[in-house]
Amino acid sequence: MKKILFHIKQYNYLAEKVLACGQFEKGELETNNFTDGERYQRILSDVNDRDVIIIGGTVNDEATLELFDLASSLVSYGAGSLSLVIPYFGYSTMERAVLSGEIVTAKARAILLSAIPRSNRGNRVYLFDIHSEGIPYYFEHGLYPTHVYCKDIITKAALEYGGDNFVMASTDAGRAKWVESLANELGVNAAFILKRRLKGDHTEVSAINADVAGKTVIIYDDMIRSGGSIINAAKTYKDAGAADIIVITTHGLFVKDGLQKLKNCGIIKKLICTDSHINTCQLVNDDFVDIRSLDELICSILLNKKEA
Repeated sequence: MKKILFHIKQYNYLAEKVLACGQFEKGELETNNFTDGERYQRILSDVNDRDVIIIGGTVNDEATLELFDLASSLVSYGAGSLSLVIPYFGYSTMERAVLSGEIVTAKARAILLSAIPRSNRGNRVYLFDIHSEGIPYYFEHGLYPTHVYCKDIITKAALEYGGDNFVMASTDAGRAKWVESLANELGVNAAFILKRRLKGDHTEVSAINADVAGKTVIIYDDMIRSGGSIINAAKTYKDAGAADIIVITTHGLFVKDGLQKLKNCGIIKKLICTDSHINTCQLVNDDFVDIRSLDELICSILLNKKEA
């Protein structure tokens, strides 16, 4: 019997792509809102003793609670196993407290999802290119976390756009280890710059560690919010003599006018991102952006054809 797949409202676009592989049964839901805005959900499919999957990113509090409510109810209605597919785990930049009194939201959200009742055959959560390696350790009570790396998608895009002479680069030393791993996979040099955080999302770039003169520089960052760090890094590499700048990110949030800033800086030739975040749906016809779907990777993981 096929696994049955549900999704929260905001992730219909990605669930439909995953269902198109033909390996999963579509879970039927009735959803609505009461006049006061309160959400109504009713599970129409029989899930008793079924292997159940839910696709939903924690892009905001509403989405997080919708995911929690749906998952908890599916278990209470008899789901034999439960797999949460979270393409984008929100709040991940708050994975630790830096200042006294700061709330570690990533941990709080992990604890919330860990409170989902355990199905008979167990619960699992799949997280994609998460911002901090420590986040999986926040899940508890038998919710087993799996960190899924999107390396194949990233390296394929890098080879397509990098040409014969490119460098894999990071925005700061914090991502240098991951970028170095990508560079080794591709057989190219890695570069990184030193950056310090000033306040909030504001950072300052200072130095660069490698020779990029005359080369295509492909900057990878796991997440782009406002684009400020990417633009600063792109300027640093360009000032060091880079020929072209290509940017690859797993999670494209592009909040406020972030994408327009990336376009207007006049330095970045192309931006590649996955469809892990709902905000990418409005960019499908944008020539500046190349969107790569996570659907095949998700299908492979859920069908146990690929190791995470």
